[in-house]
Amino acid sequence: MTSTMNKILEKLNLSSKEDGIPAKEPTEKDFNELWALYAKAGQEQVLAFYDELNAAEKAGLFERLSSFDPNYINEIAQKALKPQDCGKEEQTKLEPLPEEATASILDSKSEDIESWYHSGLDLVAEGQVAVVLMAGGQGTRLGSSAPKGCFNVGLPSEKSLFQIQAERIWKVQQLAEKKSGKENIVIPWYVMTSGPTRGPTQKFFEEHSYFGLRKGDVIIFEQGVLPCISNEKKILLESKSKVAVAPDGNGGIYQALLTSNVRTDMRKRGIQHIHAYCVDNCLVKVADPVFLGFSASKNVDVATKVVRKRSAKESVGLILLKNGKPDVVEYSEIDTATAEAKDPKQPEILKFRAANIVNHYYSFRFLETIEEWAHELPHHVARKKIPYVDTGTGETIKPEKPNGIKLEQFVFDVFPMLDLKRFASMEVKREDEFSPLKNAKGTGEDDPDTSKKDILDQGKRWVDAVGGTVVSESGADEAGVEVSPLISYGGEGLQFLKDRTIKAPAVIEKQLSE
Repeated sequence: MTSTMNKILEKLNLSSKEDGIPAKEPTEKDFNELWALYAKAGQEQVLAFYDELNAAEKAGLFERLSSFDPNYINEIAQKALKPQDCGKEEQTKLEPLPEEATASILDSKSEDIESWYHSGLDLVAEGQVAVVLMAGGQGTRLGSSAPKGCFNVGLPSEKSLFQIQAERIWKVQQLAEKKSGKENIVIPWYVMTSGPTRGPTQKFFEEHSYFGLRKGDVIIFEQGVLPCISNEKKILLESKSKVAVAPDGNGGIYQALLTSNVRTDMRKRGIQHIHAYCVDNCLVKVADPVFLGFSASKNVDVATKVVRKRSAKESVGLILLKNGKPDVVEYSEIDTATAEAKDPKQPEILKFRAANIVNHYYSFRFLETIEEWAHELPHHVARKKIPYVDTGTGETIKPEKPNGIKLEQFVFDVFPMLDLKRFASMEVKREDEFSPLKNAKGTGEDDPDTSKKDILDQGKRWVDAVGGTVVSESGADEAGVEVSPLISYGGEGLQFLKDRTIKAPAVIEKQLSE
C-alpha cells in the first residue's frame, strides 16, 4: 500500500525526489511563515482554501508556493505590464549586422565551409560539443496531446522528429570518429521539456531505447514555470489546491540549465561548445560541424543561424542591430519602408533579410556567466483566457475573454546584452535547414505535409547530386526520397547511388547492395 501511495505522490510531484518518501504536511510554523510572505506581497488569496485540503494537497500547494518569491512575481508582472516609453521607441535605429559578424552558406568560399566543417568535427572528437533541445511544446495544434517531438510527419519510415534528430547526432559522432580515428565519441543531448511533456518524453525515449544513443548521454530536464496572473495582478488558482502556472518560455532555458544541474554536467564533461535548437524543425542539422566550426573560429559567445526572408511581407522575426546591439525584431515592429528596403550592395535582395529560426550556438564560458545577467532578461505578456477558482466563492470559472496574463521569456532576449564582437550570424539555405512544424495537416503551410515534402525533396537533391535518379511509380521524377541520417548527415557518402534509379516513395536506410 505504501509503495502504491509513493508512486501516486511521485506522479503528483509530491514526494521527495531523493528518496521517494511522501511529502509531509507542513508544520504550523512553516505554514505561518509562507502565509506571512504572501500576505506581505498582497497575494495571500492563494492560501484561501488551505484548511479544506488533505495532507497531500497541503504538501503539494506548500511545495509549489515555496518555489516562488511573491515579491519577485509582483515585480516582473509590474515591469511586463508597464507601457513602453513611446519616446524611446521613436529613436530606435535598425541596421543589418556588420559583414564581419556574418557569413552565408549561399556565397561563402567552398574552402571556408570545408574548413569550418573539419574544425567542427575536431571539436566533436575532442568531446567539447553538446546539444540542447528545446522540446517543451505539445502537438495540440497538430491534433495530438503528445510532445511535439513524438510526432510522425508521415515519412515512409514513419520516424518521429525525436528519432530523426537522435540519428543525426549519432551520425555526427560517427563522422567525427572516422575523421579522428577515435572510438566512443559522445555528443551529450540535453532535452528540455515542460511540466506536461516531461513524463511522456521520458517514456517515449525509453520505449525506443534512446534511438541508439546511450541512455546516460541523453539528459531530460524540465524548464521552469511561472504563476498565471489576473488582470488585477493577483496570482490565480487552477483549483483549490493548485496554483495556475505556465512554462516560462524558451528563455527559461538559461535558468533551467542551472536548476537542473545541466551546466554542472557539461562542466564535468569538458563541454566548450553548445548547439541549441527547437524540436519542430524537421530539417535541423543537429550539432552541425560547419556551424560549430564557424562559431568557434569567430571566438564568439553566441551565434545564430538565419534563413533569407522570402519576401518583405513574410511574418518572421529578424536578427539585426537595434540601436547598435544585436537583437531580434518582430515583423510587427518594422514599418513597411524598412521591411521593403533593398540591400545597397545587392539591390535584388532585401536589406533586412536575416530571419530568425531559433537555432543558436553558445560558448560554455558564456553559460558560466548566467547568474550575472539572467535576472535582467525581460518578461513578455501573453494575454489569455485562464480558468481559475474564485477565491471568494470557491467556484471554478471558465472565462470567455482574456482574464489574465502568462509571463514568458524569449531565448533571444540575451542578445542585446552581448558585445557585438561576441555575436555572429550564419545564413543557411532554407530548403536545406528550415521547415518548422506549426500547423495541423491540410493547412498548406508549416504542416506535416510540408515537413514531409521538404525532407523528401532534400533526399532527391542529394541523390541527383551524386548522379542517381529518382522516379515515381508513374514514371515522373517529381516524388522525393527519404535518406536516413544513419546513411548521410548532409548529402555525403551517397556515391553508391551513382547511376542508380530509385523508385519513389523510398527510404534509403542503409547502403544498397550491388
